[in-house]
Amino acid sequence: MKIRQREIGDVVILDVNGKIMGGPDSEVFQETIRALIDGGKHKVLVNLENVNWINSTGLGILIAGFTALHKSGGKLKLVNVSERIESLLMITKLSTIFESFQREDEALQSFV
Repeated sequence: MKIRQREIGDVVILDVNGKIMGGPDSEVFQETIRALIDGGKHKVLVNLENVNWINSTGLGILIAGFTALHKSGGKLKLVNVSERIESLLMITKLSTIFESFQREDEALQSFV
């Protein structure tokens, strides 16, 4: 998994590429979220357009990021969620927790 970070206004977009699984991916993602919170960034949009696989541990990684931001008064939302990942979110009932959007502009507007 690789993460590229960019900002539009006060929203940080994390462009994730590859597979979201356990191991080092968890540490990288959590360190990224911690650094954002420490830097005063509390609006995070995770772009899953280039994620071709996510397992249960990967879902746990997203949940941990969501929880950390929520505790700091922030929000983590998802964009460009594939049908495969959307179905995982539905099956696990995580679709009730994560706000997800098909288009980046809609997701950015939701933070206002």
